Amino acid sequence: MVYDGIVIGLIVGLIRGGFFGALRKLSQLKLVAGWIFPLLLVFQIVLFYFQERYAALQQYTGISIMLIYVIGLLFIGLNHKYPGFKTIFVGVFLNFLVMAVNGGIMPVSLEASAMLGQYYVDALQSSEVMYKHAALTESTRLPFLGDIIPIVSPYPREMVVSIGDIVMSVGAVVFLYKLMSEPGVETGGRVTA
Repeated sequence: MVYDGIVIGLIVGLIRGGFFGALRKLSQLKLVAGWIFPLLLVFQIVLFYFQERYAALQQYTGISIMLIYVIGLLFIGLNHKYPGFKTIFVGVFLNFLVMAVNGGIMPVSLEASAMLGQYYVDALQSSEVMYKHAALTESTRLPFLGDIIPIVSPYPREMVVSIGDIVMSVGAVVFLYKLMSEPGVETGGRVTA
């Protein structure tokens, strides 16, 4: 869902800021330690695609995910002056919290995930960990922070998300909208308005 927030923020920013003006402001963006974000994305993609092929990698998936979250929270904290970044921080922290108290796993509601198809429900019920997801059970801690919210039609993609995912997405939309369309938001790591 966070990627959806990024896409929505880009679209709204382009419309409100004028295509070329918005792209110019976006191209001048200078986040503190900006190289961290793409590196974390690449690491997550590698982890996702190779964890089932290598037992050692699968064994440390929970720890790896927690490390990604900690580094991500530090990165967001370094850039907290940008509009929307405090909201993004709260969303990431909520996801981090529920995963940290559940062994590095994001609990997923079986009822909510039923709309994704029987394969997904069966995989969750078999006690498998699907990348960083596992079935929400009676022993799950902070279950209300897990993936319990089904997103269905008319939204173009069906998915199950957490409160943290929604909060992060709102923060991403605010950040991109303000960066690309409002005067006073500088791109060198400082905010003047």
